[in-house]
Amino acid sequence: MTLSNQINKYLDALFPLNRSITGNGVRQSLEILKELIPIKIHEVPSGTKVFDWVVPKEWNVKDAFVKDSSGQRIIDFQKLNLHLVGYSIPFKGKMGLKDLKEHLHTIPKQPKLVPYVTSYYKEDWGFCLSQKNLESLKNDIYEVLVDSTLRPGSMTYGELVINGESTKEILLSTYICHPSMANNELSGPIVTSFIAKNILEGKKPYYTYRIIFIPETIGALTYLSRNLDKLKKRVVAGYVITCIGDSGHFSYLQSRQEDTLVDRVTLHVLKYCTDKYNIYNYHDSRASDERQYCAPGIDLPVGSLTKTRPGKYPEYHTSGDNFDIVNSKNLLESIKMYEKCIKVFENNHTYKTTVLGEPMMGKRGLYPSLSKKLKKGQAIYDMMDILAYCDGEKDLLWIANKINKPLVNLIPSINVLIDNGLLKRVN
Repeated sequence: MTLSNQINKYLDALFPLNRSITGNGVRQSLEILKELIPIKIHEVPSGTKVFDWVVPKEWNVKDAFVKDSSGQRIIDFQKLNLHLVGYSIPFKGKMGLKDLKEHLHTIPKQPKLVPYVTSYYKEDWGFCLSQKNLESLKNDIYEVLVDSTLRPGSMTYGELVINGESTKEILLSTYICHPSMANNELSGPIVTSFIAKNILEGKKPYYTYRIIFIPETIGALTYLSRNLDKLKKRVVAGYVITCIGDSGHFSYLQSRQEDTLVDRVTLHVLKYCTDKYNIYNYHDSRASDERQYCAPGIDLPVGSLTKTRPGKYPEYHTSGDNFDIVNSKNLLESIKMYEKCIKVFENNHTYKTTVLGEPMMGKRGLYPSLSKKLKKGQAIYDMMDILAYCDGEKDLLWIANKINKPLVNLIPSINVLIDNGLLKRVN
């Protein structure tokens, strides 16, 4: 099966599930992703205090609908799970149109789309529908059913740690809490899973990779509250992987500090690997769990490499976020872009020259025997530039940016210099 077909398989399997910040939809989604990678599943009991928050009750849904007097389901959770407001409490009853409208939500400016609406921390119930359908409702008596449960249970998240040569970690964090929306948030877990699969199938990495599948906000807060000391000691870079399946240009949201390793690596890769991209600073565009990872006192170096940023494409948090805007081609492109970033991380070491002054390259067969003008682009230029800056303090990424070359293009020269005893790796 081709990689594109594999991606489509998991898109089809995961899209219909009713995910939320808790509940069986999350568990089912993680079990499906476990076919790809060995995710460890954790359960955190309702009522657990996590910093300033508390893990909420667990929510599950069997059915939900609004029927008109003829018995026709005019709003049907079974056809589209976005029709039910997330975390709606159980309800059964009959009411007229005026009272029903108090519990209906639309987007008047996008009259054909159904909005995604939640009420996590205030007990309520409601339905979502298109403005066009709302306007078609007649003055009638409607039967309403929300067959849900909201009771003490647990919040579920997934974790995979891939050990590398170093205990220094790269954190990859993605959401597992949104219902049937393809970009936000089915693209994130799928891209993250295939990245993890490729790391597992390759040679042992230099860095350790900590990969988590969590509900937004409450999941990040929970994970941080359980692992903060370890994360602060080990994490040198991280990404929030979300909204990565549309056809827009790549966009990068910098960490709060804006000059961390993840910022340097991602900006370097975008510069050399794509013609058009967008850069956002933390103040302008923080919209996801970078708010938790970069918060004062936590201070993890985490950015977010997306396609179109959350909230900046018209289908965001609506029924329009479907396979019309997300496909395997876009997802495969995003997987490859993340893998380019990982390749830079893995090869960005610090080196130091082993001789004082400029080494004699000719006696090692590395310099032309005849003294004549060298042509730009010859490997000797890269080797001499590398040697000029390898002082044991500046990393290869700094050097690559200084001499305006993609880091990956310098790796062969680095290897030649090491093989000839002219460089040693510091870290």
